[in-house]
Amino acid sequence: MPSLFLFIKDIKPISLDAMSAPQELTPQKDILLGTLNSTYQHSSFGLRYLYANMQSLQNQTQIIEWTIKENTRNIVEQILAYRPKIMGFSVYIWNTEEMFEVCSMLKTVAPDIIIVLGGPEISYETETQRLFQLCDYVITGEADHSFREFCQTVLNGEKPVDKIIRSVLPDIKSVLTPYHLYTDDDIKNRVIYVEASRGCPYKCEYCLSSLDKSVRNFDTDHFLKSIDSLIERGARTFKFVDRTFNLSPTTSTAILKYFLTKIHLGLFLHFEMVPDRLPQEIKDLIIQFPEGSLQFEVGIQTLNPTVAVNVSRKNDLVKVRDNFKFILEHTKIHTHADLIVGLPGETLESFGQGFDQLAEMGPDEIQVGILKRLKGTPIVRHEVPFKMIYQKFAPFQIISTSTMDYATLQQMNRFAKFWDLYANSGEFKNLISLLRKQEGSFFWNFMGLVNFLNVKYSETHSISLMSLCEQAWNYLQQELHLPEDAATEVIVADYCNGYKKRDLPPFLKKQNHLMKRDSNSLNSRQLKHQTSLT
Repeated sequence: MPSLFLFIKDIKPISLDAMSAPQELTPQKDILLGTLNSTYQHSSFGLRYLYANMQSLQNQTQIIEWTIKENTRNIVEQILAYRPKIMGFSVYIWNTEEMFEVCSMLKTVAPDIIIVLGGPEISYETETQRLFQLCDYVITGEADHSFREFCQTVLNGEKPVDKIIRSVLPDIKSVLTPYHLYTDDDIKNRVIYVEASRGCPYKCEYCLSSLDKSVRNFDTDHFLKSIDSLIERGARTFKFVDRTFNLSPTTSTAILKYFLTKIHLGLFLHFEMVPDRLPQEIKDLIIQFPEGSLQFEVGIQTLNPTVAVNVSRKNDLVKVRDNFKFILEHTKIHTHADLIVGLPGETLESFGQGFDQLAEMGPDEIQVGILKRLKGTPIVRHEVPFKMIYQKFAPFQIISTSTMDYATLQQMNRFAKFWDLYANSGEFKNLISLLRKQEGSFFWNFMGLVNFLNVKYSETHSISLMSLCEQAWNYLQQELHLPEDAATEVIVADYCNGYKKRDLPPFLKKQNHLMKRDSNSLNSRQLKHQTSLT
């Protein structure tokens, strides 16, 4: 973190009314920092870091955040209103296409503005990317200090010698943290990202963190003082971006102990955990957290030992199972586990076996992700031996391997989409429970529903809850041969889930099984995972 770029104190996105305002109403800023977030609720953590470390250049700097859905012309109009000399953009895999449009238009209408790019997507294989041809400079790596130094050089009338500027890894003690830069609007409407450490010691070949050289911890006392300030301002949800939160028991226990003293305020905490590392001191703490307060994201990725070796993924599966068992039996933690489709050597059959194994461990959510070719990652060494072919545009998903052809990966794309809609959403607890209890593989039981739905839907986005209910209701009767009353009972219960009364759709109205449930203080998505009829 931060590979380039971010936001600030007292900075607010320009309103729609301001877009058409005369330029003289917008204060001139020499340096702009901007990015296109995937949605408004996300905030650019990296940009806030850059601004926090601008020192004497802070008064000359402004940050603007947009989303990938915003109009390119409006974005450029807002940039020009500030009359900047330097425009810094943070590039990610999810915004690279939109960023190309913005940079192209900006260079067309204002060629004198110096465009400098940073971020994980542009930091590797830099010269091969079409964005590289549009910009003036690229700053790679952790740019907390190097971006400021670059701006000082340019504003002094000098030109850096090299177009690609490779950041020297900063001393973590010298990096100023940006938590005071979260605005009241951020705290109210956006995800508050925090980090207690940077880096990852593991070498998983599909992950950019495999390129990290070391793990560095921020000063814990200073970090907790910053968190305390955010809580005093009303922050209640914290998402830790640490790649391995539980790597250092000393640090993680100190943080967990702190949050236990504040948990009565209704906090919700998200941590990314190493799955086979759960020492007793952490266990003793996590059992004390109330329901709806902790979420662990656990990166499993594959349960195929051969595939794990192929991608340098190290998991002690005995410890993984033991840790899931402990969490399930002794804590109220919501668990989110990740699997990746398309790794070298993985077949549909072996993935299904791994999925069943993971489901048996009992995580609340299983995120099925399709392998993406992240620039700079060692996964490229497998392209020839495993005939790995990726789509040529972002997000660069795998589309064919020697063990999973195009049709199979398309099938798994649908599986992932419908699994998220039916299972991970928490809207269909009873349906999922029923499929789990059917004879045979849970994976293939759900795949049966996916194949049925594929005939009904040409696309997997913008499908209404009512439509999902109706097709599941049809599937239970037509393919599983459940009596209408039994199928209706399952779907009515799920349709009325979400802890609020809903009017039944016409196809269910003859069965008046409305279910009314009381709400409580739990996270809404987690709530839906708590109960089922079966």
